[in-house]
Amino acid sequence: MTADLAVSELAATELLAAYRAGVLSPIEATEAALQRIRRHDPQVNAFCLVDADAALGAAKESEERWRRGEPAGALDGVPISIKDILLTRGWPTLRGSHTVDPTGPWDVDGPHVARVREQGAVPLGKTTTPELGWKGVTDNPLTGVTRNPWDPTRTAGGSSGGSAAAVLCGMGPLSLGTDGGGSVRIPAAFTGTTALKPTYGRVPHYPPSPFGTLAHVGPMTRTAADAALLLDVVSGADTRDPWALAATGSAVAALDAGVAGLRIAVSPTLGYVDVHPEVAAAFAAAARVFADLGAHVEEADPGFADPIVAFETLWFSGAAKSIEHLGPEQRALMDPGLVAISEQGARASALDYLTAMAVRNDLGTRMGEFHSRYDLLLTPTLPIPAFEAGVEVPAGWPHERWTTWTPFTYPFNMTQQPAASVPCGFAEGLPVGLQIVGPRHGDNAVLAAAHAFQQATDWHTHRPSG
Repeated sequence: MTADLAVSELAATELLAAYRAGVLSPIEATEAALQRIRRHDPQVNAFCLVDADAALGAAKESEERWRRGEPAGALDGVPISIKDILLTRGWPTLRGSHTVDPTGPWDVDGPHVARVREQGAVPLGKTTTPELGWKGVTDNPLTGVTRNPWDPTRTAGGSSGGSAAAVLCGMGPLSLGTDGGGSVRIPAAFTGTTALKPTYGRVPHYPPSPFGTLAHVGPMTRTAADAALLLDVVSGADTRDPWALAATGSAVAALDAGVAGLRIAVSPTLGYVDVHPEVAAAFAAAARVFADLGAHVEEADPGFADPIVAFETLWFSGAAKSIEHLGPEQRALMDPGLVAISEQGARASALDYLTAMAVRNDLGTRMGEFHSRYDLLLTPTLPIPAFEAGVEVPAGWPHERWTTWTPFTYPFNMTQQPAASVPCGFAEGLPVGLQIVGPRHGDNAVLAAAHAFQQATDWHTHRPSG
């Protein structure tokens, strides 16, 4: 094993332990991550910006703090990447679009980025996104197609596909992603990494997303322990976000709570989803692990119909808002799919929007009642394995839009519940994700369950060759 591979395989928690013990330095960890970027990014296209000089400068400062025994915070010296949707001081946030002026000014950090800096993390660069984060795969007119490290002919998923590919390849153990309909969980499932969409408001967001309260910021990692570490850092109120929640109990402190005695519902289809047989088999085996860990596991569907029409009304309306200021010449430079859904969203009336919100409200009420009976809900993250890169839907798919192949994820953006994806097996030689859903504000329980599963299995340790 080469030195850069050995270091790049370490989780953030392991890097921090090595720094404390004095057996590894932040400079060595950052150099290893940069080496992995140089080696793998030409094939997977995870990054749209890498700033090696700034990263090594931050790592040098961190190393000096560790030498003095005065680390700056919980992430001091840990390399991290940031999805190119999130404002990052000193770097352009182009959102995968030719329509964003790269000259800026770029002088503001989003709340989450500011907090990882305050806690000593080492930003490496910005990761790729579909244009304006609009779809569940990652390609855009500005930087092209992001590919799956397991098979570069397949998609890494989206919209945080660059972050997932980066984490899997050892290009830093942590990344900040966004999730409006599955956008951290979809690529986590397709790449065999770990991600959490927190309860809405737990992680503050600024500027507000045009997709409104569907859009969350969440950690993307290889382990639930790292996700808990990053969640603790970025959680808590910020004056720029009127929806942000006050800080709650530490996810790290609750990580070892386990699942013994919990009431866990298992829903293989949500009552309406057709699932690939190998995905179904991997999911069934994963559910049995929770029973072995002492949970009371029962098959049960939440009992709602597919809310895709309501979700698309809300999502497409958000897309329309995101490009309302652009004229025909600028729209001609954009992803045609984004323009098409924006035009559809612009035709929705206020009554259409409020009808969709009524469906959303009813869904939240139903899930609140469901969680009075069950502590957690397990589903597959996705019904299919990763498909061809560079397209919105698989070849031969009977529908046009990405929403039709990710029916397990977007309902829980509508309800604002915490939901994690963790690796649980393989289908067609590609990773399969297990989704763990908790009641609103149950983020810590979701991560504790994910951690218990990862303590009992090794799916999260699997890597593609090379």
